[in-house]
Amino acid sequence: MRALPILASGLIVASALACAPIQASPLPKPLSGLKPIIFKPLVKSDAEWRKVLSPAAYNILRQDGTERAYSGAYWDLHTEGLFVCAACNLPLFGSETKFDSGTGWPSFYQPVASNVVKEITDTTFGMDRTEVKCARCGGHLGHVFNDGPRPTGLRYCINSPALKFIPKAPKKHV
Repeated sequence: MRALPILASGLIVASALACAPIQASPLPKPLSGLKPIIFKPLVKSDAEWRKVLSPAAYNILRQDGTERAYSGAYWDLHTEGLFVCAACNLPLFGSETKFDSGTGWPSFYQPVASNVVKEITDTTFGMDRTEVKCARCGGHLGHVFNDGPRPTGLRYCINSPALKFIPKAPKKHV
């Protein structure tokens, strides 16, 4: 019976390590060319969040959880559109910045605006990482690492249940 908790904790650490940086060094400061989006902070009680979020989204956004690699709805999505916060609908990432990082999580090289995510130092699991939160509702989205592609060199490793996808509307032929 004791093997189950040890196995479960091992899986949590393995998930955390799978989305760990290839090499640790300070993150670059891109995004200076992106314009900010104007929005008001959104605050709700724990009971209100539980009512509006799925159990998976609540676990990730409000309890800093993570999904298993390759299990989310968006890691292999290649459709044009916009990824918004699943809790507050703040636009976060455009499909044009999404790339296949090989980690099993949706990965982006930059957010849609300079102020839509907050970056916070995270030292859980004995690692130095940078947590990414929604700037509007404070929901945990994932982590950002400095091993992404150009032009930013960043990899925003985001949990699918923390996002909602809005497909780009097809062009109407006149």
